Formats: sequence, C-alpha cells, structure tokens
Amino acid sequence: MSKPLLELRQIFVSFDGFLALNNLSISLQPGELRAVIGPNGAGKTTFLDVITGKVSPTSGEVLFKGFSLLRKNEHHIARLGIGRKFQSPRVFENLTVFENLALAVSKPKRPLPLLLGRNINRYSDQIHHLMSIVNLQARASTTAGSLSHGQKQWLEIAMLVGQDPDMLLVDEPVAGLTDEETELTADLLKSLAGDHTVLVIDHDMEFIRRLNSPVTVLHQGNVLCEGSMQEIQQNPEVIEVYLGRPEGGNL
Repeated sequence: MSKPLLELRQIFVSFDGFLALNNLSISLQPGELRAVIGPNGAGKTTFLDVITGKVSPTSGEVLFKGFSLLRKNEHHIARLGIGRKFQSPRVFENLTVFENLALAVSKPKRPLPLLLGRNINRYSDQIHHLMSIVNLQARASTTAGSLSHGQKQWLEIAMLVGQDPDMLLVDEPVAGLTDEETELTADLLKSLAGDHTVLVIDHDMEFIRRLNSPVTVLHQGNVLCEGSMQEIQQNPEVIEVYLGRPEGGNL
C-alpha cells in the first residue's frame, strides 16, 4: 500500500473539558474516496476543522504528504493542497457561473482584472472543462444567485476542483437537494476520486450508499468502526449508536 496522503494520529480536542475528539486516528490514501458518518456530536465537523487548521488539537499529530500541519494557518494549509466545501454553498451570487470559476482558477488571485475582462480568455478552456464536469455549461452567463441550491453546490465543488487540490473535504453536500440532484452529486464525487482524495461527510445514508466507498463511523470523538456500507449496517455497535439512543439518526 502506498504512503497515506493524510494521517491523523491520536488526536485529542478539548473544549472547556469536553472531549470533541478523543484519541482519533485515521488515514486516507492518495485518490481515495472516503465517507464519514456519525450521529450529532460525534466530532465530524471538529475533525474537518483540525485538518484545515481552524482548530488546534490539544495533542496528537496531523500529517499531510508526510509533513505536519500543526501550527500552520488555514490559508497555508489550503495552499498545500487541501480544499474544503462547507455545508452551505459559498459562491459569489452577483457574479456569473463563468466569473465564479474564473476567480477560482486564476493565479495569482487578482479579481479586478478578471472582472474587467482582462486575460480572462487564457482560462476559458479550463473554465469550460469545469462547467462540463458539473453540467453547468448552459448556465455560464447565469448569475450564481439565480441557480438552484443543488447547482450552487456543484458550482462550489467546481470552484474547489479548479484550484487543483490534492484533497477535497466535502461537508454535507446533499443537504436540501432533490433525489435527482443527490444522485448526480454522488456520481460527481465518485468521478473526482482518483485524481483527488475525496472525504465526504453526510447524514443521508442513501447518498452514502451510492458513493460505494469505505465508510468511517465516528462516535464520541473516536472511530467506532470502518468498512463497507453493508458491513457497518450489520455492526451491532453502529446499530446501537444510531437506533438505540435518542440522538441517533436513521441508518
């Protein structure tokens, strides 16, 4: 097996005595698609916050490409090749789909020349490729604010891909989506794996099942179990966590 792209080793995160992450260890391989699930309060968001530098662990180690991410700023970690998509889509709603993607792919990030039309054609092929990935070619001139919720989610994913990160952290991408949009989003994320390592957090079990990827179950800040969706559905501890407790969800 190749060297992991990302490793978290014995991570503890304490907020005023509450252990949000409790001796958490997990690793992801280059090009892997991994789903992470768990009931509310399991530590899923804190897990992402530690990877991206938003939260510093109380103890433990975070390695990316073999180098420590500890004490690095969020923007430095992003430049190393980790892109994060938050639960609510973060796009520039007054700009068109094309302009949003132009800002995402431009190097260096100088919005004004792009918005004035300067040198924008140099990115045209790349932008059209990104729009084809997320099926937004016909919406190139549409302002992002006019898109459906699902289309905004896809636009933000395309904007992340345009920055060419090695790892994509995708937080609840199908919340509020239709069944059709949910299926398309699963297919989109599967298509991105291989070229990128993709880590997906979500509560929608049908969506997670469609990803057809290894699943990590978090509970009380630690890894409860890992395996295929079929394996975790048959795990007695997972059944207890999801169905035997008031705060559990549907599995």
